[in-house]
Amino acid sequence: MTAEEHSADERALDQESLESEPAAPRYQRCLIAVVGRPNVGKSTLFNRLVGERLAIVHDAPGVTRDRNYADAVIEGRSVTVVDTGGFDPTTDDPMGQGIARHVIAAIEEADLVLCVLDGVNPPTQPDADAIKLLRRADKPVLFCANKVDTQRHEAEITELYRLGVDRLYPVSALHGRGLGELELAVRSALPQPLLLEGAEEDAEVPRVALLGRPNAGKSSLFNRLSGSERSLVDDRPGTTRDAVDSEVEVAGHRYWIIDTAGIRKKAKVHEDVESASVMRSIKAAGRADIVVLMCDASEGIGDQEQRLLGLCAERGRGIVVGLNKSDLLSAAQRKAAVQQAEEKLGFAKWAKVMLLSAKTGNGVDGLMKQVRRTHRELHRRIPTAELNRFFESVLERRPPPTASGKAPRLYYVTQAQTNPPLFVAMSNAPEVINDGYRRFVMNQLRKNFGFDSVPIKIAFRKRSRRGDK
Repeated sequence: MTAEEHSADERALDQESLESEPAAPRYQRCLIAVVGRPNVGKSTLFNRLVGERLAIVHDAPGVTRDRNYADAVIEGRSVTVVDTGGFDPTTDDPMGQGIARHVIAAIEEADLVLCVLDGVNPPTQPDADAIKLLRRADKPVLFCANKVDTQRHEAEITELYRLGVDRLYPVSALHGRGLGELELAVRSALPQPLLLEGAEEDAEVPRVALLGRPNAGKSSLFNRLSGSERSLVDDRPGTTRDAVDSEVEVAGHRYWIIDTAGIRKKAKVHEDVESASVMRSIKAAGRADIVVLMCDASEGIGDQEQRLLGLCAERGRGIVVGLNKSDLLSAAQRKAAVQQAEEKLGFAKWAKVMLLSAKTGNGVDGLMKQVRRTHRELHRRIPTAELNRFFESVLERRPPPTASGKAPRLYYVTQAQTNPPLFVAMSNAPEVINDGYRRFVMNQLRKNFGFDSVPIKIAFRKRSRRGDK
């Protein structure tokens, strides 16, 4: 057998291996709420757990007013961590009461609560009140004493046991001290992951999560989809409390609609901090293929929704934004609304923005057509032979640039999974392929194969050939 024949055989085996890899099973991410009174270091610990400086950290108490949330991997488990404001459940201050509602909502939705205490100062009455509330919540709780920077500090945390805590995990979120033991405890305390994959016969039915603020038209859209045009409804309680999965048929097409019921109205507090339960939306999105965010066209996408959609994009969900009540706007206002939404979706330029009126029905058919189009793209698989013909033309036009003295070679590309589409390109030096070239290849894949409205991923893997240096 010649070297060329041998390489061809190896290439075929590699392709067969990649294409036969089963799609990774999807599990419901557990939710971890980080709670505690002001200025105990919750945001610093949150940043440490998620591995990024996402939360604002400042010595002044009360910096974190709204909830912050991010995905993380803790000891091999994919989770969502929620940072909360400084908590005093008995405060009379209006802002403090608003923050308390945020924290209580986070505790209600969490699978595990991480209560942060100050390890260098004596316990306070708000600490005691918070622990009483956590006991009533009947949720798994881990208690950690923060700011324990040295062994001497660790010896001083015994006073915190007066609060009735069974075990304390001494940590220094600032320096990372004790984080390993805490993360092992978190991993052990999490419930078993819930497999999200549906039955085989439902694989072709789009699973759509409807998200939105109060009065954005989410309920109106749900009622229109499951109302007079409904031919089949089979309500099943979801894994998230107050969310219902309904199978509906609209214009001959079936959908699983995941409706996030029970979203709380805004708390009338200073700066109008919104107390809607974002965690419910996160969990609902975790069970869906496609997220439809309903917005009032006159208000557009807010910062909180932008962060939520960012999580959805990272997890490979399709995103469609419905700008509702557009019939109440002028042509110029509709154009401005679409522009605002697209600017907010700069991290996901592929997400489609649709104008509609759930009340009158205008634009609803177009919205659902886009949902079906997005679902088809999520599940689209391109044959390897067709991919490599495309790849050869791409390399002819623009080969990867030389970097660090290496000239990267790209041998072939294959699609390893769908939902979301993942492409794997084999290279002798994947580590020197820069982000610009990765974006170029991804854009060419979108352009040539019609991945217009879904997230796609491309991975470059190491593959050596005879003669490569």
